[in-house]
Formats: sequence, C-alpha cells, structure tokens
Amino acid sequence: MSVWDEVVGQPDAVATLSAAAEAAAVIVAGGTPAPGVMTHAWLFTGPPGSGRSSTARAFAGALQCVVTDDRPGCGECNGCRTTLHGTHADVRVVAPEGLSISVAEMRSLVQISARRPTSGRWQVVIIEDADRLTEGAANALLKAVEEPPERTVFLLCAPSAHPDDVSVTIRSRCRLVSLGSPRSAAIATALETVDGVPPEMAQWAASVCGGHVGRARRLALDEQTRDRRESVLRIPLALRKPADVFTCADELIKAAEEDASTANEARDEAEREALETAMGAGGTGKGTAAAGRGAKGALKDLEKRQKSRATRTQRDSLDMALVDLAGFYRDALVTKTGSEAALMHPDRASDSRTAAAQWSQESILRRLEAVLACREAIEVNVKPRIAIEAMVTTLHRG
Repeated sequence: MSVWDEVVGQPDAVATLSAAAEAAAVIVAGGTPAPGVMTHAWLFTGPPGSGRSSTARAFAGALQCVVTDDRPGCGECNGCRTTLHGTHADVRVVAPEGLSISVAEMRSLVQISARRPTSGRWQVVIIEDADRLTEGAANALLKAVEEPPERTVFLLCAPSAHPDDVSVTIRSRCRLVSLGSPRSAAIATALETVDGVPPEMAQWAASVCGGHVGRARRLALDEQTRDRRESVLRIPLALRKPADVFTCADELIKAAEEDASTANEARDEAEREALETAMGAGGTGKGTAAAGRGAKGALKDLEKRQKSRATRTQRDSLDMALVDLAGFYRDALVTKTGSEAALMHPDRASDSRTAAAQWSQESILRRLEAVLACREAIEVNVKPRIAIEAMVTTLHRG
C-alpha cells in the first residue's frame, strides 16, 4: 500500500508530487535534481472534500520515506507510517480548532521549522485551512517562506489561491497544486479498498456525497451521519404550515449541536483530565495550593479553546446540512427543466419530482438562493439561529 492510496481521484497531482519526492530524495543524497521539480513551499487548493489535507500528508510521507530502491512513498517504512498516523517527529500539522490560526501559534511553528530534521529527512510543516490565518499569522509565515531553512518544506492547504484565501505574497512563493472534486467511481473504489466498505454501501455513499471524500466516508461508516442527512432532506417537503418553520429550524440547530457534542465530548474530557494530572490534581504537600491556583487559570484557557472548537464544529456541521439542502433544490431545478445533469441526491429522486411538480422555476431558485445566502451569513458570523430561521421562512414561502 502506497501513501498515494490516500489521494483519491487526483492522478495529475500524484504525478507532480511523486516527481518532487524523487527530486527531494536526490537532494538528501547530496545530488542535484532537475531545477524546479522540488521547491520549499507548496499550496494545495481545491473544493471541500477534494482531499487537500490528505494529499499534503501523503506528500509529507513520501518526503520522509526511507525506501530508496523505488519511488518514495512506499507506505510501509517507518517514515511513511508515522507521517500518515500523525506521529512523525519532523512533521508538524496545524489544524485550526477555532475559527482562525493565531499569530502566537504561527510564530511558535516558525521557530520549530527553523530546526534541522531530527529523525527524518525533511522538516515538514502542514498548515490545514491556511485561509484561516489571521493577518499577523500570515505575516509571520511569510517571513519563514521568504527565507526558508535548507531542509524545511511548507505545505499549505486552502480552498483557492484567491487573495481572499491566501495573501498574494505567500501565494507567489508557493508552487500551486490544484485539486478537483474526485469522481464518484474513484471515491467508491477508495471506500472499498482502503476502508473495507461493502460495494453497495460504497457506491451509494459515493453517489450522494457531492464529490466530498470525507463526507462519503462518514456516510458509509456512521449511521448517525446517515440519519442526520435524512432529517435534513425531509425539510423541503415538510414545510407545509407556518409553525413548521420553527420546528425545522430547531431540528437543524439541534442536529448541529449534537454533532459538535458527539465529535468533541470524549476529546474535551481527555484534555481536561490530562491537564489536571499535569497540574498536580489530587496531590498533597508543599506547593499544592500554588499549583491549584495555576491549574484554575490553565483550565480556563482550555475551556475557552474547547468552546471555540465546538463553535467551529457546529458551524461546519450546519454548513454540510446547508450543502445538502442546496443540492436538493438544485435537483428539483434539474428535474423541472428536464436537464440530463446527474442528481446530487439520486436516492431522493422521487422527492425532487414532487417538488418540481409543486413549485415554479422561480420559486425553486428563490429557495436555492435562500440556502446559499444562509451559508454566507453564517460565514460572516451572523448567529446561526437567526440565519437559519430567516432561511427556513423563505423556504416555506417560496
């Protein structure tokens, strides 16, 4: 199994990165590869679910691969395995748990990136959601990218190379790797071979995930995720009277809150217990009182971070629900116009036909625009309940 098996439906990107990993191995061996094949900073862009982070991790694994008799990225050596499992000492991953990446966090990372590799071949820094860098954090990163250490590689992931996502100066110093939404056949194959999902379930999950690999994996493996999707897709035809507006809005908010709680509950408790143990909880003797006072401040900071993480998880869950809703109205419009375009939710084709028979094209478009406007409102920090209730009101009225 190769590290590139983690990259679904991106043959061009794999070819480019494989060549770069081979050039990197030549550099480590003291040779001189062809110019331009390997560089110190990379920017992975693509729509949600295209596998930006997975591709960056696979590339990091290939850079740390110690197998030299074949192309790097064997997936079996210690360098590959520890990188993919997130335990390699020379691979740092920044995955924002809150709504942004702070300047303090980035400065600390830049200091670490200046060190020479300890056990691996390269010092690799992966920044997931680089579009969440604050202005100060972006400036701190820019200094490191402008004058990179000899054996350090920066891998940035963002939705696009647009200045709204990545500053022009950082973009100009990175090599761009553009990813597209993988086809459903490639996703189904990956679910079967990598995750062991039965063929029928893999085909279904791949057909309804909208090209989002992570979404397909959750749908295939988690029954609660499938149930939440079903509850969301029932909303359009369930809005029969005004009172249904608040019922459906409550269901959307409740589902997002439960999703955030389920995703973070065990981790929050483990972090709290680890911090209390580190701060001497339950200890006796000299210095216990002072340690207890320090622990209170540390616990307060931890709770603040956990609250920020829960907020982001809830918003991500809501956004996925809104994407499903938008897909339904898009399917209704496709059906209404007689287009031969593939449906986003082929398993709900009957509901799409019902909606198309009941509503005009203009009404369907207004509903679709309301869903998209709700996504934008939540993105700019409008309170989710207010945005959701406004959207559902429009969905009811048409």
